[in-house]
Amino acid sequence: YAAAKAGILIRDAQALERANAIDTVVFDKTGTLTAGHPEVQQVLVPHGQDRDALLVLTATAQQGSEHPLAAAILRAAARDDLQPGVLDDFSAEPGKGLVAVIEGRTVYIGSPRWMDERGVDRSPLAAEAEALEGTGHTVMWIADGSGLRGAIAVADPVRPEAAAAIARLHGMGIRTALLTGDNARTAAVVAEQLGIDTVIAEVLPADKAAHVQRLRDEGRVVAMVGDGVNDAPALATADVGFAMATGTDVAMHSAGITLMRGDPGLVAAAIDA
Repeated sequence: YAAAKAGILIRDAQALERANAIDTVVFDKTGTLTAGHPEVQQVLVPHGQDRDALLVLTATAQQGSEHPLAAAILRAAARDDLQPGVLDDFSAEPGKGLVAVIEGRTVYIGSPRWMDERGVDRSPLAAEAEALEGTGHTVMWIADGSGLRGAIAVADPVRPEAAAAIARLHGMGIRTALLTGDNARTAAVVAEQLGIDTVIAEVLPADKAAHVQRLRDEGRVVAMVGDGVNDAPALATADVGFAMATGTDVAMHSAGITLMRGDPGLVAAAIDA
């Protein structure tokens, strides 16, 4: 009852018993340590290309996506009174990005690594993008059949309670890790801001559980904290899974403990219970 009152819902009594032995807590980044409401900060285009045209193109492509970054793009377009066009086709590439067909034109939006795999030359905007990543922004890249169209930088603010939550875990002798699909530079900035010990970045959704299992194989007792559909296998693989109730139902079904408020500080409270 005391746990429920504090906002900790225990679905599995064994999870609470195992919680006392936890020595490593792995956090997903987006929506767990960050607010999960990214906003567009900058739109970058190669010399001679049009910023508004890029934003319309990207917003059109993102109409098929439920990703928080898609919502950020659509909000930015609406703020600038830009109307998305007609989306012919859409498919997501988990952990990489998306492919959209707009008026017969195939558009790719996604991570730098995916652009590199596709042979897209990012050099015209690479320095600007790296500088933004160095201040904690996530940069998504946009290309089509004729090459680079631009990049959009978004920022997702860190939850105000996150640094204290990490400090409390460290005070209990528990190591912390950040596990994210985001690029290494952005992830390192967030980890440094919060004092997190280890960064595991650029992880595809399908590989998150394997990273959790690797830590367990090293003899650690691992908690995983996440909120998204792609966190569910990792939550189930951990010794104890903590799901944010602000996230998806799938995550909550995979976790032994659900945190009813979006406060990462409840992880330490549950372990200490």
